[in-house]
Amino acid sequence: QVRVVESGGGLVQPGGSMRLSCTTSGSSFTTFSIYAMGWYRQTPGQPRELVATITSGRNTNYGDSVKGRFTISRDNAKNTAYLEMTSLRPEDTAIYYCNVEGALGDAVVDYWGQGTQVTVSS
Repeated sequence: QVRVVESGGGLVQPGGSMRLSCTTSGSSFTTFSIYAMGWYRQTPGQPRELVATITSGRNTNYGDSVKGRFTISRDNAKNTAYLEMTSLRPEDTAIYYCNVEGALGDAVVDYWGQGTQVTVSS
C-alpha cells in the first residue's frame, strides 16, 4: 500500500502565503514508480478541482484560478511535493488534497491523501 499525507494547512489572512506538503510512503512504496503528483481542492457541494500538477520531469500544469499565485514543486529524493500559495483569497478556502499517480507493478494507479483544510479569512 502507498500512503499519501498532506500537511501545512490552517488559517491565513487574505493576501497571505502558505505552503502545503505532500509526502508519500508505505509498504509498497519500494515498487511504486511515481509519474505525477498533484494538488486538488474541494468545497462543500462542489466537485474536486485541479489546483496544480507536476510530473517526474517537473512539467507543471495549473488551474486557471491559481495561475501566477501558486507554485508546485517536488523533491524526488524525498518523494514529496509542495504547493506554495501566495496572494491568498477567501475563495481559495477549501480542503486541499494531494494525488499521486504512478506504476505499481504492471498497473497504473493513483492514491489520494485525506486532505488538509486551508481557510483564508480575516
